[in-house]
Amino acid sequence: MTILLTGSTGYIGSSVLPRLLEEGHSVTAVVRDEAKADAVRAAGGSAVVGDATDVELVTRLARESDGVIHLASAPDVDPVFIPAVLEGLAGSGKPFVHTGGVWAYGPNADITEDSPAAPPAISAWRGATEALVLAAEGVRGTVVVPAVVYGHGKGLARVIVDAPRGAGDDAPLRLIGDGAQHWPTVHADDLAALYVLALERGTAGSVYIAASGANPTVRELAELAAAAAGVSGVEAETVAQTEERLGAGFAEAVLLDQQARGTKARIDLGWEPNGPSLADEIATGSYAPEFARA
Repeated sequence: MTILLTGSTGYIGSSVLPRLLEEGHSVTAVVRDEAKADAVRAAGGSAVVGDATDVELVTRLARESDGVIHLASAPDVDPVFIPAVLEGLAGSGKPFVHTGGVWAYGPNADITEDSPAAPPAISAWRGATEALVLAAEGVRGTVVVPAVVYGHGKGLARVIVDAPRGAGDDAPLRLIGDGAQHWPTVHADDLAALYVLALERGTAGSVYIAASGANPTVRELAELAAAAAGVSGVEAETVAQTEERLGAGFAEAVLLDQQARGTKARIDLGWEPNGPSLADEIATGSYAPEFARA
């Protein structure tokens, strides 16, 4: 299939693009500039320089495609991009895989696709546009909801690994709040595999949570990061200190206590996440100081 892809050169897209190509699909990526276009072409895809809010362009490219994966989800993009894609795919039965966000479920010790939404302010915009995709007639619309994405030394884990420290080489690593909150996690490469499965096999109107089943606490991860860096453990900060350091909106999200298992994707799509855990990646993998120096 020829797939229209957004966000192809971003963190998640850098895993999704090669996965699509490995699975035998052709990719046309909408990118903002020629440098990104060159990166897509070097990876084996085709690129169109343009804006994801260009309705005429998006509608035409969607119509010419065999399906769409939208990774570059944003509050200023989705209200324009999604209706344009739905117009281009109207009545075709072709797949449209949209991207959600696990924060939209709020604090929850066992998040499933049926869990009620309780988004922090930073994620409150998602619900309306996701509903458009899931309710679309004549289009096989699905939503993949990534947990906290990690791998390749990038992503949200860097907020833990690169947290500030006090004075001195052996000063403790600062936590996000008291670090008691759990984070649901998924390796970027496993997430990419789920996007392709949702494209190929997903059921119209379905949501798939991309979660490995590993739900470490921030304190557990920070202690591993401190040990890897050879510093003297970790220290908590108050919510107010976290808000001052990270901004109130972002702090509200990363302080959420969440856990998820990703069972539906395993059962319905045969998804098998098998990447290294975030704990292992921090201790000895792509976030470890010796790896960063290599």
